[in-house]
Amino acid sequence: MPDLGSFGKLLLIGGALIAGVGLLFLLFNKLGLGRLPGDIIIQRENVTFYFPLATMIIVSIILTLLLNFLRR
Repeated sequence: MPDLGSFGKLLLIGGALIAGVGLLFLLFNKLGLGRLPGDIIIQRENVTFYFPLATMIIVSIILTLLLNFLRR
């Protein structure tokens, strides 16, 4: 029989990570990320295509700096 205690800890950590990502999305929305000048939005009659290019670059830079800082 598998150890349910370790599985429970794994579920709690996963839930905390998902909640943290949700909080980051709320924070990014307040800061205006997602509507930057480099983001591509194409709207037609029934279709909207959204590609947040500038937002992805900024998030990538922030995550790279943060992970490099935590690794040292």
